[in-house]
Amino acid sequence: MSSNDKALLEVKNLKKYFYVSGGVLKAVDDVSFAIKKGQTLGLVGESGCGKSTTGRTIIGLYEPTGGEIIFDGEKVNHLTYDGRKKFARRAQMIFQDPYASLNPRMTVGDIIGEGIDIHELYTGKERMERIYELLDMVGLNREHANRFPHEFSGGQRQRIGIARAMAIEPEFIIADEPISALDVSIQAQIVNLLMNLQQEKGLTYLFIAHDLSMVRHISDNVAVMYLGMIVEMTNSVELYANPLHPYTQALLSAVPIPDPKVEKKRERIILEGDVPSPINPPSGCRFRTRCKYAMDICKEQTPSLREVSNGHFVACHLFS
Repeated sequence: MSSNDKALLEVKNLKKYFYVSGGVLKAVDDVSFAIKKGQTLGLVGESGCGKSTTGRTIIGLYEPTGGEIIFDGEKVNHLTYDGRKKFARRAQMIFQDPYASLNPRMTVGDIIGEGIDIHELYTGKERMERIYELLDMVGLNREHANRFPHEFSGGQRQRIGIARAMAIEPEFIIADEPISALDVSIQAQIVNLLMNLQQEKGLTYLFIAHDLSMVRHISDNVAVMYLGMIVEMTNSVELYANPLHPYTQALLSAVPIPDPKVEKKRERIILEGDVPSPINPPSGCRFRTRCKYAMDICKEQTPSLREVSNGHFVACHLFS
């Protein structure tokens, strides 16, 4: 996979807070990372950790509370309408639920063609040929253009969602748990389709998921989120071979290994308790209430994300 040293996307100290009746819900709290052109960053964590909110804030569905989003050298938070449209031409999103994200009253051809029409890329016969080309690109037939979303399986609907995202030839795609609503047999097909498109088109991905086995398959680098913060970040080979944060170790212990002998001997790390509320998170390290290594300092100080070895960052007092 080709890439260069320039980051296409830089996220600096990103915050997204929601003001609710119980107080302030800090869904994303001081998150920073960068993705180089042509590469994939996997963003993983349990449900409710803030990973989908991070993606939605980057793409502009939510207004950030603080921090900076820099795309190809330009700051893209708080854009004007024209600026937002220009950014949307280069950055698209694939959603988690392939049925809820498709308009049931529109044909597949019109769903895919919507972006083409908004950005005035093709008209008439050229527009229809482009829609057929996109259907073919994602493994569907041109006859599918006249059908409605309810006539398709979950995997086919997700292919329609991918075709819609690809319609305006973006450079960057946020895939927000694109396989979690699909059967296991279909998940690998969708991941392989995304990887093939990346190689053909030179795409850059932010791949959001809680399934670490699929993240390993597609990602160059992985960032692990817990309760609105990144607790570990490194390349995918290093993360799976040498997880440092106790939370990452617990997540990886839940990923099954295809060798029955190895799997039988392996010890599963079971986390105590539930994820605390992001409205009232624990003081200091947010993971300390579920961590068997918790010390006094964990209660008093929030660990910062620091580089403990070449390109391997971890936020944990065990490594400070």
